[in-house]
Amino acid sequence: MQGKDLTGIHIEGHIKIHNPETGEVYINKRNAIHYENMSISLAESIANAGQGFIYQMAFGNGGTTIDPTGIITYLTPNSTGTNASLYNETYSKVVDDQSSINIDPIRNKIETRHVTGTNYTDVFITCLLDYGEPGVQDAFDNSTNTNGTFVFDELGLKSYDPTGSGRLLTHVIFHPVQKSLNRLIQIDYTVRIQSLTGLSEVA
Repeated sequence: MQGKDLTGIHIEGHIKIHNPETGEVYINKRNAIHYENMSISLAESIANAGQGFIYQMAFGNGGTTIDPTGIITYLTPNSTGTNASLYNETYSKVVDDQSSINIDPIRNKIETRHVTGTNYTDVFITCLLDYGEPGVQDAFDNSTNTNGTFVFDELGLKSYDPTGSGRLLTHVIFHPVQKSLNRLIQIDYTVRIQSLTGLSEVA
């Protein structure tokens, strides 16, 4: 009788939010994986189903609450239920550089990175929010309104679906970061897929 392969697959993610011009780093942390949706997407991708692949990065402002004394309460990332979503999505951007909707595939793109002989492969997603985007935003990053539309405190990766309702694959909550006309914000998002044998953490 042939033995079962019990090695298994582990997925983890990490985000870095920074200003590519000044070098200032706003966020550098791990994220939550939505394993049910990720399993569906992986199956759809390798089955060449025409959907399931990473397509969009979504941004929201509903991940935290701040009391009058400045104490931040972080909500739990949404990582269960196939209809999971950001708490309050306010903006999204296509990062699939093969899509005709992506108007800047040089700076908004997806790469795979693998070193021969290792048991993991990284999916590296780059998303740049340029000076003029989103279209309506404050001129300077000095807002006192932490609930502003583009004061982001959550983001996630979403899969492609022909209906436009892609599944949430990852979700991360962080302290509020304002996107304004005077600053660039770049998100470097790494999703590592690896064997459970000899785990190697993403930096």
